[in-house]
Amino acid sequence: KLAANLTFTDSRQVALITLDTYRVSAAEQLRTFAEIIGVPIKIVFSPADLEEAIKAYLDKDVIFIDTAGRSPFNQEHMEELREFLNIARADETILVLSVNTATPDIVNIYERFNRVGVDKLIFTKLDETDCYGQIINAIGEIKKPLAYFTTGQNVPDDIEVPDPLKFARMVLGKDEA
Repeated sequence: KLAANLTFTDSRQVALITLDTYRVSAAEQLRTFAEIIGVPIKIVFSPADLEEAIKAYLDKDVIFIDTAGRSPFNQEHMEELREFLNIARADETILVLSVNTATPDIVNIYERFNRVGVDKLIFTKLDETDCYGQIINAIGEIKKPLAYFTTGQNVPDDIEVPDPLKFARMVLGKDEA
């Protein structure tokens, strides 16, 4: 959604890199999406591959690196992620969390991922609940800025920068996601 927004709305030159070679068809799904929005994509399997992919896209305005959705409780996976992030030297690392996750789990997940570095948060699936208090609870403990909310499956429409007034209305049950 971010890549589509930057491409269509902001006319930015975007490239995608995916490290998600673990989930069945994940890379193929992202490749199809990249073709639809007209951006290049590389699938990488190792830190060396990542370094080459980044070099290939240095002419782009923005390079999005999609990491595999892995368990923060698996130390081997977290070390692998750290290796990739060290190579990427990203300007910004955003942790994606589901709003349907309980606050203690959100905080625990964040703390484990923050060992490799987290700059901002995205909360997804706001269209699947009417309960938003866990976002307030989590950011109160985590103290990281919210980058975006996602509110559905429509690309590029269902992603937004959190608006404090709209969010307050949602929490109070006065507005929809």
